Amino acid sequence: MSRVAKNPVAIPEKVEVVLSANNIAVNGPLGSLHHPLTDAVALKRDGETITFTANNDSQHSRAMSGTLRALVANMVHGVSTGFTKKLTLVGVGYKANAQGQMLNLELGYSHPINYNLPVGIKVQTPTPTEIIVTGFDKQVVGQVAAQIRSYRAPEPYKGKGVRYSDEVVAIKETKKK
Repeated sequence: MSRVAKNPVAIPEKVEVVLSANNIAVNGPLGSLHHPLTDAVALKRDGETITFTANNDSQHSRAMSGTLRALVANMVHGVSTGFTKKLTLVGVGYKANAQGQMLNLELGYSHPINYNLPVGIKVQTPTPTEIIVTGFDKQVVGQVAAQIRSYRAPEPYKGKGVRYSDEVVAIKETKKK
Protein backbone atom coordinates (compact mmCIF):
# COMPACT_ATOMS: atom_id res chain seq x y z
CA MET A 1 0.00 0.00 0.00
CA SER A 2 1.15 3.50 -0.75
CA ARG A 3 2.51 5.49 2.17
CA VAL A 4 0.36 8.42 1.09
CA ALA A 5 -2.80 6.29 1.03
CA LYS A 6 -2.27 5.13 4.62
CA ASN A 7 -3.34 8.54 5.93
CA PRO A 8 -7.11 9.09 5.91
CA VAL A 9 -8.62 12.31 4.57
CA ALA A 10 -10.47 14.32 7.24
CA ILE A 11 -13.68 16.02 6.12
CA PRO A 12 -14.36 19.45 7.68
CA GLU A 13 -17.84 20.42 8.91
CA LYS A 14 -18.71 22.66 5.96
CA VAL A 15 -17.74 20.07 3.32
CA GLU A 16 -20.10 17.44 1.92
CA VAL A 17 -18.69 14.34 0.20
CA VAL A 18 -20.88 12.12 -1.99
CA LEU A 19 -19.50 8.70 -3.00
CA SER A 20 -21.12 6.84 -5.87
CA ALA A 21 -20.08 3.70 -7.76
CA ASN A 22 -17.71 5.45 -10.15
CA ASN A 23 -17.52 9.09 -9.02
CA ILE A 24 -16.71 11.21 -5.97
CA ALA A 25 -18.24 14.67 -5.55
CA VAL A 26 -17.06 17.22 -2.99
CA ASN A 27 -19.18 20.30 -2.22
CA GLY A 28 -18.11 23.16 0.02
CA PRO A 29 -18.52 26.87 0.60
CA LEU A 30 -16.17 27.82 -2.26
CA GLY A 31 -17.51 25.46 -4.92
CA SER A 32 -17.96 21.87 -5.96
CA LEU A 33 -15.58 19.37 -7.58
CA HIS A 34 -15.95 15.81 -8.81
CA HIS A 35 -13.54 13.13 -9.96
CA PRO A 36 -14.06 9.70 -11.57
CA LEU A 37 -13.05 6.66 -9.53
CA THR A 38 -11.11 3.62 -10.69
CA ASP A 39 -11.72 -0.05 -9.96
CA ALA A 40 -8.18 -0.39 -8.59
CA VAL A 41 -8.96 1.58 -5.40
CA ALA A 42 -11.62 1.05 -2.74
CA LEU A 43 -12.91 4.08 -0.79
CA LYS A 44 -14.52 3.72 2.61
CA ARG A 45 -16.17 6.49 4.57
CA ASP A 46 -15.97 6.27 8.36
CA GLY A 47 -17.91 9.22 9.76
CA GLU A 48 -15.79 12.29 9.03
CA THR A 49 -12.87 10.49 7.34
CA ILE A 50 -12.29 8.68 4.07
CA THR A 51 -9.78 5.83 3.81
CA PHE A 52 -8.23 4.47 0.62
CA THR A 53 -7.11 0.90 0.03
CA ALA A 54 -5.75 -0.85 -3.03
CA ASN A 55 -8.09 -3.57 -4.32
CA ASN A 56 -5.25 -5.93 -5.22
CA ASP A 57 -1.50 -6.14 -4.68
CA SER A 58 -0.45 -4.87 -8.12
CA GLN A 59 1.88 -1.91 -8.41
CA HIS A 60 -0.72 0.05 -10.41
CA SER A 61 -3.37 -0.42 -7.73
CA ARG A 62 -1.03 0.62 -4.92
CA ALA A 63 0.12 3.70 -6.86
CA MET A 64 -3.44 4.72 -7.73
CA SER A 65 -4.50 4.49 -4.07
CA GLY A 66 -1.95 7.18 -3.14
CA THR A 67 -2.76 9.28 -6.18
CA LEU A 68 -6.49 9.18 -5.53
CA ARG A 69 -5.96 10.01 -1.86
CA ALA A 70 -3.91 13.09 -2.80
CA LEU A 71 -6.51 14.21 -5.35
CA VAL A 72 -9.39 13.86 -2.88
CA ALA A 73 -7.40 15.65 -0.15
CA ASN A 74 -6.76 18.53 -2.58
CA MET A 75 -10.46 18.62 -3.50
CA VAL A 76 -11.51 18.81 0.17
CA HIS A 77 -8.92 21.50 0.93
CA GLY A 78 -9.87 23.47 -2.18
CA VAL A 79 -13.61 23.68 -1.55
CA SER A 80 -13.07 24.56 2.11
CA THR A 81 -10.13 27.03 2.06
CA GLY A 82 -8.96 27.35 -1.57
CA PHE A 83 -5.55 27.61 -3.21
CA THR A 84 -3.36 30.64 -4.00
CA LYS A 85 -0.42 31.26 -6.32
CA LYS A 86 1.47 34.54 -6.25
CA LEU A 87 3.40 35.89 -9.26
CA THR A 88 5.71 38.89 -9.47
CA LEU A 89 6.64 40.93 -12.52
CA VAL A 90 10.30 41.94 -12.79
CA GLY A 91 11.24 44.44 -15.46
CA VAL A 92 10.93 48.11 -16.33
CA GLY A 93 7.42 48.90 -17.53
CA TYR A 94 6.02 45.44 -16.75
CA LYS A 95 2.62 45.75 -15.12
CA ALA A 96 -0.63 43.87 -14.61
CA ASN A 97 -4.20 45.04 -14.07
CA ALA A 98 -7.16 42.81 -13.14
CA GLN A 99 -10.58 43.86 -14.44
CA GLY A 100 -13.32 41.35 -13.62
CA GLN A 101 -12.63 38.09 -15.48
CA MET A 102 -9.86 39.70 -17.57
CA LEU A 103 -6.19 40.16 -16.72
CA ASN A 104 -4.41 42.88 -18.70
CA LEU A 105 -0.63 42.43 -18.92
CA GLU A 106 2.02 44.76 -20.31
CA LEU A 107 5.22 42.75 -20.58
CA GLY A 108 7.42 44.72 -22.95
CA TYR A 109 5.79 43.56 -26.16
CA SER A 110 4.40 45.96 -28.76
CA HIS A 111 0.87 44.94 -27.74
CA PRO A 112 -0.89 44.36 -24.42
CA ILE A 113 -1.87 40.81 -23.48
CA ASN A 114 -5.47 40.26 -22.41
CA TYR A 115 -5.92 36.95 -20.59
CA ASN A 116 -9.47 35.64 -20.05
CA LEU A 117 -9.74 33.83 -16.73
CA PRO A 118 -11.50 30.46 -16.53
CA VAL A 119 -14.60 29.98 -14.39
CA GLY A 120 -13.85 29.71 -10.68
CA ILE A 121 -10.56 31.63 -10.81
CA LYS A 122 -10.11 35.08 -9.28
CA VAL A 123 -7.10 37.33 -9.83
CA GLN A 124 -6.03 40.28 -7.70
CA THR A 125 -3.35 42.85 -8.42
CA PRO A 126 -2.52 44.61 -5.13
CA THR A 127 0.35 46.41 -6.88
CA PRO A 128 1.03 46.66 -10.62
CA THR A 129 3.89 44.16 -10.28
CA GLU A 130 2.06 41.51 -8.21
CA ILE A 131 -0.54 38.99 -9.35
CA ILE A 132 -2.42 36.75 -6.90
CA VAL A 133 -4.32 33.84 -8.48
CA THR A 134 -6.92 32.15 -6.24
CA GLY A 135 -9.44 29.38 -6.77
CA PHE A 136 -10.82 26.13 -5.39
CA ASP A 137 -9.33 23.73 -7.97
CA LYS A 138 -5.58 23.24 -7.41
CA GLN A 139 -4.92 22.04 -10.95
CA VAL A 140 -6.66 25.03 -12.57
CA VAL A 141 -4.95 27.55 -10.26
CA GLY A 142 -1.55 26.09 -11.13
CA GLN A 143 -2.38 25.97 -14.85
CA VAL A 144 -3.50 29.62 -14.92
CA ALA A 145 -0.35 30.71 -13.06
CA ALA A 146 1.81 28.71 -15.48
CA GLN A 147 0.08 30.22 -18.52
CA ILE A 148 0.55 33.76 -17.18
CA ARG A 149 4.22 32.97 -16.48
CA SER A 150 4.67 31.56 -20.00
CA TYR A 151 3.91 34.93 -21.62
CA ARG A 152 7.33 36.17 -20.45
CA ALA A 153 9.35 33.57 -18.56
CA PRO A 154 12.31 34.92 -16.55
CA GLU A 155 15.38 35.25 -18.70
CA PRO A 156 18.72 34.10 -17.26
CA TYR A 157 20.87 37.24 -17.76
CA LYS A 158 18.89 40.01 -16.02
CA GLY A 159 16.06 37.97 -14.50
CA LYS A 160 13.36 40.00 -16.23
CA GLY A 161 9.96 38.40 -16.71
CA VAL A 162 7.05 36.85 -14.82
CA ARG A 163 8.06 34.56 -11.97
CA TYR A 164 6.50 32.84 -9.01
CA SER A 165 7.05 34.77 -5.78
CA ASP A 166 9.15 31.97 -4.28
CA GLU A 167 11.06 31.19 -7.50
CA VAL A 168 14.82 31.74 -7.55
CA VAL A 169 16.23 32.61 -10.97
CA ALA A 170 19.88 31.67 -11.45
CA ILE A 171 21.54 34.65 -13.14
CA LYS A 172 24.22 33.76 -15.69
CA GLU A 173 27.39 35.74 -16.11
CA THR A 174 27.53 37.76 -19.32
CA LYS A 175 30.00 36.85 -22.06
CA LYS A 176 33.35 38.61 -21.87
CA LYS A 177 35.81 39.38 -24.67
